[in-house]
Amino acid sequence: MRFIIKLFAKLLTPAAKRFYSALKNPQASQQAIQKDIFQRFVKSEYGKSLNIKSLADWHHIPIVAYHDIEKWILQQKETKKPLLTSESILFYEKTSGSRGAAKLIPYTKSLLSSFNQMFCVWAHDLIVHGAKFSTGKIYFCISPQLGGKQDEIGLNNDSEYLDGWLRWFLSPFLILPRGLNRVIDTEEFKNQLSQALILEEKLEIISIWSPSFLKVILDYIQSNRTRLLLEIGDRLSPQRRQMLINTDIPWTQLWQELKLISCWDSANAADGAEFLRLLFLNVLVQGKGLLATEAPLTIPLIEAQGCVPMLNQVFFEFEDEIGKIYRLHELEKDGIYEIIISQKGGLYRYRIGDRLSVTHFYLNTPCLQFLGRTQEISDLVGEKLHSEFVRQVLDSLPLQGTSFKSLVPVKQPQHYVLLLDQTNVNPQELAQQLDDALQQSPQYRHARLLNQLQPVRVLISSRIPEIIALYKTRSGKKWGDLKHDILSTTPIESELLAELEKETMSVNKIIS
Repeated sequence: MRFIIKLFAKLLTPAAKRFYSALKNPQASQQAIQKDIFQRFVKSEYGKSLNIKSLADWHHIPIVAYHDIEKWILQQKETKKPLLTSESILFYEKTSGSRGAAKLIPYTKSLLSSFNQMFCVWAHDLIVHGAKFSTGKIYFCISPQLGGKQDEIGLNNDSEYLDGWLRWFLSPFLILPRGLNRVIDTEEFKNQLSQALILEEKLEIISIWSPSFLKVILDYIQSNRTRLLLEIGDRLSPQRRQMLINTDIPWTQLWQELKLISCWDSANAADGAEFLRLLFLNVLVQGKGLLATEAPLTIPLIEAQGCVPMLNQVFFEFEDEIGKIYRLHELEKDGIYEIIISQKGGLYRYRIGDRLSVTHFYLNTPCLQFLGRTQEISDLVGEKLHSEFVRQVLDSLPLQGTSFKSLVPVKQPQHYVLLLDQTNVNPQELAQQLDDALQQSPQYRHARLLNQLQPVRVLISSRIPEIIALYKTRSGKKWGDLKHDILSTTPIESELLAELEKETMSVNKIIS
């Protein structure tokens, strides 16, 4: 098996060498990819409509968000003709949207190739600089169509980002229960995946998105171990059966070969990743870097001790807090920027909605750390709720007479709370209506169905605005400077939440 893994590394070496060469000269690398993407732009109907024909006029291409080009994407999808690029569209991938339940990101063969290149470099780095892998058994995150009808849009699991030869080479090593991506029942999905993972003694790599996803599966195995033992039957060795009988399952013994867990580990995912590190002490829990639906943006490299940009696949621009635009080679250490990307699928000068900081440099290229979403987005476990979408949801609810409303995230347990000053609607009924409406967002729906997020709650009291204001002024903020966003992007402080819960409990007692 070690021979096969070394052979795999050799096959990946050309892509890795090209990438490391690009890192040594970020300015030249970015100029080359900018020229490539600009040629795609000028050949597209979108580019022709802007009448920009020279690379020197790049700055005249408008910086856009999704809603600015949504009509192009919808028309492109409806007519089945590429408009944002001259290349054929293979499919559309869903991700949470700001003004609607979901955005549709067009994928071309070239964009898929960018993701493929990212995987090649990442896998090569792990084999050369990481643990000595011996089994190669890997679980790639599967995206089931939970809670509804089958959706033909998008990919089913991470492995589908890879070229055909890579999928063929990796197929014997993939833990992929047959038909799991077509399961629409949440409990059945967790049951089938749990059985597959329990049975795989040689599991070596787990690749997921949010660390809370793995915690959900581990909790399911722990809570349903008797049922799982009965269903798996004699397929387990006596030793593994005994592990599952234990009150506290010894996870590191269950998967003794496990060497790597790849997941988000920054911003709101930091606590979840730390939980996995403490649970699997001798396993590398490696952050994914910044991997968006729109493009592969940064990649973790062991030798770099950080995340480097995919600078030979995506053209990067960065905006500081006063609106000045920088190129990659112009960034400074400790600088904080909002990222703007141009990629090979038809997105040009596109605001991705993420903030990054420069931690250090590796081979002349800045290493970038994800700080969080821009101010309009809340993202605890990957649900990516946008303020405009939340505003539309709240506007659809019976909240007449309410003058204060704010949806706030809570870290422990992870869920959302709607704070209101008044309403005539029963809080429990309103919470159910709100949760149903928020599940129009595909990422929020998945997080709820997999219990990564607990049900939304509603707290109502006329004193809520006052309590929040007093709490924040005690921490040094000026009352006159306070603003109450319809969607808070940072989790509410536990002390403040406790005050609000105490107040609403008192109100309920008086009413009853």
